[in-house]
Amino acid sequence: MAELAVCATCGVQFGTADPDRCPVCEDVRQYVPQSCQEWTTVPDLCRDHRNVIRDDAGFLGVGTEPAFAIGQRALLVPWRDSNLLWDCITLLDDETATEIERRGGIAAIAISHPHYYSAVVEWADRFDCSVLLHEDDAEWVMRPSPRIEHWHGEAKELGGGLTLLRCGGHFAGGQVLHVEPRRALLSGDIVQVIPDRAWVSFMYSYPNLIPLPAEAVQRIARVLEPFAFDTIHGAWWDRLVPRDGSGVVQRSAERYCRALEGELP
Repeated sequence: MAELAVCATCGVQFGTADPDRCPVCEDVRQYVPQSCQEWTTVPDLCRDHRNVIRDDAGFLGVGTEPAFAIGQRALLVPWRDSNLLWDCITLLDDETATEIERRGGIAAIAISHPHYYSAVVEWADRFDCSVLLHEDDAEWVMRPSPRIEHWHGEAKELGGGLTLLRCGGHFAGGQVLHVEPRRALLSGDIVQVIPDRAWVSFMYSYPNLIPLPAEAVQRIARVLEPFAFDTIHGAWWDRLVPRDGSGVVQRSAERYCRALEGELP
């Protein structure tokens, strides 16, 4: 059987070997390169890429070298005598699976938003686990699977102090993970960790620099206000707000909205 196609720009795997387009990249929040759409497969990717697993601010990070597509790394979060995989990457090989199993395996996968759906079904099949996505982003699943659970509502308690929160913003179903035992927020791109770690930011499209309206940013701040967290872990290696994460989100939302009104910092 032909290998399933992977978009080389966003890293999302499709449920077919020959898609004619990538809706994820055609959306205004992403882009199709000027060199036009290109496709690869997971086996092809394995030929010249490898994964590394290393500490990333107290969690185990899993990332691909050299960087592929958007370049995010995933995080292993201790949960239920195993792990929850937060966000996902495209490459999965036997070496990676063996190393993760040695560290407790994966009991479930949760992904912040569609740009990081990657080859999540490959991962879920390999570790025999479910995938927790918000129903508001169901249209962006390019490889359907019965392993995918589309939850609804504004919060989903997972037990063990882990809570998924629908913040919206970047995507309607954009979700973050609050890890109460670590006083941490795992934010993907929904709350963006920026070079000045005293602040975070929010966007509708990051590559195309389209801002979010004030009401969307204010909603994110309201959703997160009841939750205490010190650190905010972004989507790439070492993207970390190291302290006062709760305050950083609230102050950043206020600054962002003032800027939209013309009051520059």
